Amino acid sequence: MGNAPPVICVDGPSGSGKGTLALAIARKLDWNILDSGSLYRIVGLHAYLFDLSVEDDEALKQVVESMDIQFATEPSPNLVVNGKDLTEAIRGEEATRYASLVAKREKVRAALLIRQKEFRKPPGLVADGRDMGTVVFPDAKLKIYLDASPEERARRRYVELKDKGLNVSLPDLFQSLKERDAQDKNRRVSPLKVAPDSFVLDSTGLSIDEVIEKALAAAKQKGLQITN
Repeated sequence: MGNAPPVICVDGPSGSGKGTLALAIARKLDWNILDSGSLYRIVGLHAYLFDLSVEDDEALKQVVESMDIQFATEPSPNLVVNGKDLTEAIRGEEATRYASLVAKREKVRAALLIRQKEFRKPPGLVADGRDMGTVVFPDAKLKIYLDASPEERARRRYVELKDKGLNVSLPDLFQSLKERDAQDKNRRVSPLKVAPDSFVLDSTGLSIDEVIEKALAAAKQKGLQITN
């Protein structure tokens, strides 16, 4: 896209660590960040709070177009929408459930596609999601497909939720993750898939520091300057 700011995409299945890796890269490069999944959660939360039908494409489209969305990486990652910090609110059960419903709506995805592209600003953008490199930013400087075995991803989620004091079942999480994988990969619109020019990184058995190291090495190979 000519002189457009560079983009690094981090795509992959649920629980692969996309958000953690994207945040680490954005901090290292001092770039902007886009957590695309949060956008669907924002719309889903709005639909829940204001009793909007998830089939009312026009109403949801207006929600997408009217939101002022700001992502920050420092001092801690947060998400501010229309002046309100929704970092924790969008992780709730209702936002999660409604997000999966609105994500199936083609008009909503089309509206969000426009919004996602607007985050491409100097000096650069790190975008994580499921179709960043295949649909939203096909000309990205670097496309990382971050993966891990379903067992490992379920285990990570289990540890995360247990640390929060929640009573969860590892077998249930594993089954839920498998169902989510099937849904994401078989979705008619923007399915999860590996872009042909992706750097595929399997994080199974790797520490987060090792994953970050490999990702930054790939960035350097693409000519990106890693200075700190």
